[in-house]
Amino acid sequence: MKNKENILQQILDNRVDHKKVFGTSFCIRYKGETWCGASGNLTTDSPYFIASTTKLFITALILNFREKRLLELDDLILNYLDEKMVTGLNRYKGTDHSNQLTIRHLLAHTSGIADYFQGKNKNGNSLEKDLIKGNDQAWSFEEAVRRSKSLPCPFPPGKKGKALYSDTNFQLLGKIIETVSGKSLEENLNEQIIRPLGLSDTYLYKDILDTKPHPLYYRNKELHIPKAMASFTADGGIVSTSREMMRFSEAFFNGQFFPESTIAELKTWNRIFFPVKSGTGIHQFRLPWFFDPAGKFPELIGHSGLSGALAYCCPEKDLYITGTVNQVAYPDLSFRLAIKLIQNSIKK
Repeated sequence: MKNKENILQQILDNRVDHKKVFGTSFCIRYKGETWCGASGNLTTDSPYFIASTTKLFITALILNFREKRLLELDDLILNYLDEKMVTGLNRYKGTDHSNQLTIRHLLAHTSGIADYFQGKNKNGNSLEKDLIKGNDQAWSFEEAVRRSKSLPCPFPPGKKGKALYSDTNFQLLGKIIETVSGKSLEENLNEQIIRPLGLSDTYLYKDILDTKPHPLYYRNKELHIPKAMASFTADGGIVSTSREMMRFSEAFFNGQFFPESTIAELKTWNRIFFPVKSGTGIHQFRLPWFFDPAGKFPELIGHSGLSGALAYCCPEKDLYITGTVNQVAYPDLSFRLAIKLIQNSIKK
């Protein structure tokens, strides 16, 4: 085992080049044995922005609410959100389909709602583009919804075979969680997930003066956007560590928040960006066949974020991996690193 640990650590050390990657932090658990390692300017306990991996936490809350019979996935979002807010969320080819939107549509990115974050306006600009340029800014939930409504919708809700990854979906889910519970999203996360799991370094980022999370990188420069990070909330606002993400991932896939059998229901895959597919509240990553002609690499389910953070699992093999490369410009790097770590971990 010691030799394998050395190999895994070397993989992390080799990835740090101080050009694209300045630090890595990963945990991998295989058949009951857990290894955590870090390199560069990160440690195994460094808090970092997990970005859209936050969506796994939101999925856990929604499914936990369903288990408590507080909601159903096929409920109309009109049951929980103001009609004025919902109207215009999905206007496709001149017809408003917003009254058909369900919680399941939001979780599965099959709502057809435009993405307030990456969606481009008529001038070809996006909020993401502004932030990458260093134009830090804050926005409210209402402003995110307004921006989304100003962008074109690609299809009506639930159109077969269609999915569009949209952060707006999870902003809406965050508001539904608050409506159902009568508590803030932060309170729900703390009460239902963070405190029960003893996650002392995991929290929803809200204070723009908070410098505890390690700064993000865009290419070779630090990306200082605290106002934006405090605005993402349900779609990407959580800070955590690789060790604590591992603890959460095990709880997520092992029935702590909802019955383990529910995972099969979430595997309704639609293409979003190759080679990742979207399910209901989770993503699937499969190594493309031309890199894995023998089909030996396991199917992974979980989520990743634009920050280079990820949390994936292969329940059948009792395999989990969490971590980050903390790099916004090259989102594939964390997957490439995870692949190497997994391949060397499952070697006999």
